[in-house]
Amino acid sequence: MEKFYHIVTYGCQMNVHESEKIAGILSELGYKHCDSPEQADIVVFNTCCIRENAENHAFGNIGMLKKLKSRRKDMLIAVGGCLPQQLNKAENLHEKFPYVDIIFGTHNLHNLKELIKLKLGRKKTVIQIDEREGEICEDDKPLRTSYPNAWVNIMYGCNNFCSYCIVPYVRGRERSRSSEKIIEEVRSLVAEGYKEITLLGQNVNSYRGELTFPQLLERIALIEGKFRIRFMTSHPKDFSLELIEVMAKYPKKICRCLHLPVQSGSDRILREMNRRYTSADYLEKVRMLKAAIPECAVTTDLIVGFPGETDGDFKDTLKLVKKVGFASAFTFVYSKRAGTRAAEMPDQVPEEVSKARIIELVELVNSQTRAMSQTYIGKTVEILCEGYDEKRGLYLGRDEFGRMGYFASDENLVGKFVDILVDGANGVSLTGKVV
Repeated sequence: MEKFYHIVTYGCQMNVHESEKIAGILSELGYKHCDSPEQADIVVFNTCCIRENAENHAFGNIGMLKKLKSRRKDMLIAVGGCLPQQLNKAENLHEKFPYVDIIFGTHNLHNLKELIKLKLGRKKTVIQIDEREGEICEDDKPLRTSYPNAWVNIMYGCNNFCSYCIVPYVRGRERSRSSEKIIEEVRSLVAEGYKEITLLGQNVNSYRGELTFPQLLERIALIEGKFRIRFMTSHPKDFSLELIEVMAKYPKKICRCLHLPVQSGSDRILREMNRRYTSADYLEKVRMLKAAIPECAVTTDLIVGFPGETDGDFKDTLKLVKKVGFASAFTFVYSKRAGTRAAEMPDQVPEEVSKARIIELVELVNSQTRAMSQTYIGKTVEILCEGYDEKRGLYLGRDEFGRMGYFASDENLVGKFVDILVDGANGVSLTGKVV
């Protein structure tokens, strides 16, 4: 009899790729993918706790399976990822959702096969949360679901301890993969036909394998074949001239687009965040980048409502956004995370103030994004076709700067590079015709 799995993923690209690893483990056990929990023999929640809404969303979805579990006693429910890795959260999950069968932390993903086998042999909930990170597993066999894009972890964990961030507590300290293993994996992916490789790490600039990160990036850029390279996330304090020079040296391989989270434009708030750079430092890094690669697009992360943020601090953020002219930005209201230093800070900003600020910031960022999209009209751009939009009846894909383009075609172009003449722009998306 066939067995089916369903994975629910929360959070960033890191979690998307870890869900591919979970899918690979389940496939080895004979499970096949299905689109809904109702069909599944095992449902896995790959959780995120970076922000409170992601955590609450996960709790809500786990709770919704109670009735289904009561009807299907043999169905397994597993909860993994960052949420249960937090202090005492695994116990809280077990108490609140006693029908969950397996609870595992970020350091235990590679043991999922054994945890499932263990659960099948007993009634008691299986809980495995290692407080200390273990050795990096180099023999993952992810079931990749994002063709023609592929995600490649180069490192795990973070040593920065930004005062608002839970990552070092749930992902552990920085550990870097073998340079040769990474290069081997990318070479294999290119040979299999993947056209965009994204190197992942909480701070890729801190990569410390046999090579530095710029050296690793150059080795990957030298791999033969037509493909693009992205990397995220870069911490501004570690973003170097050496890395800029490598990006400039291989414009046909390395996307001229950099995600460089600034978080705030206020030096006082940056100090309180423990970011270890000033707004002037950040602007100088951007200046160096633009001097070497004038057309390079910069995207960022921005937080409003950090404890103690004044109107003046917020205005400093608006000023920095205007100076840089970001291609796009992920904007967030500060989310209080238990266990972080910021959670204990006085002067937590009232919710209504944070909401007003985020609305103003989003409008500014969107206005810049719309203006940048308008500059595409009449130009021919290269798009990597990623899929087909059934509702619009159009193929879609992104250019190297991250702009999504939609276009019509009589043939299936997924996985191919396509030149389109842009004839329309709407926010972050473009429309055009194949030329």
